Amino acid sequence: MLISTDPAAAFAVFAEQGSGCLAYGVESGGRRWFVKTAGTPQSRASLARAAAVHAAIRHDVIVRPELIFDGTDGPTLVYPWCDGTLLHHATVNGSDRSGLARFQRLPLAEVYAALDAILDAHLAVAAAGYVTVDLYDGCFLYDFDAHRMRLIDLDEYRPGPFILDSEQLPGSRRYMAPEESVRGSVIDQRTSVYVLGRTVHHLLDSPDAWRGTAAQRRVVERATRQEAARRYGSVAALVRAWRATRSGGGRRSAERP
Repeated sequence: MLISTDPAAAFAVFAEQGSGCLAYGVESGGRRWFVKTAGTPQSRASLARAAAVHAAIRHDVIVRPELIFDGTDGPTLVYPWCDGTLLHHATVNGSDRSGLARFQRLPLAEVYAALDAILDAHLAVAAAGYVTVDLYDGCFLYDFDAHRMRLIDLDEYRPGPFILDSEQLPGSRRYMAPEESVRGSVIDQRTSVYVLGRTVHHLLDSPDAWRGTAAQRRVVERATRQEAARRYGSVAALVRAWRATRSGGGRRSAERP
């Protein structure tokens, strides 16, 4: 497959990204594509990690590259272009969360379907032996016309468990687990549980009030406990508890380890 990735022909450019990547949209071969290239040593390492993530994890909700080109400046990842709105568009110059505000006004059935898609994708992430790193609402691409949630920019996901050998992992403090900022801590599925619990909280919340049920709030509270040992022990356990609240399983089912 021959695809032109010339940025001069881009119909959209996403510069000034905190990751140091340059991303842009091009039309080639009768299709639209989303191209990511590295602009810094840090972003080169991130894109190399992204290539490994997509080689290990496949799920319909996760947008994966169709082509990867290796070059002197690092890999170039070519994704299919997907329509939608980022719930949080962050750049080095500021943030736009109008997408999140719009999402939080959707009918609950649509919000639940989007959450189910995110959680189901992370069952595949956990099954592949990976843990979440730098997951936040800037990774949530929602198509308001098609009522479809997709996940993008999972570049920092890593095989786990692992020991944090730096002062802090990349990510949004609104989503990060406490251990992600402590050198020497264990990063494992309980870390993913925390981040996914924060995801449920943010997407079911609104400026007016919490939109979920009392049982769902209890699931979120357990998932986001400060002490990792007091959370659900795995992503699968969190998803079981969440689904119990949707099926009328009651308080006892929602708190099952």
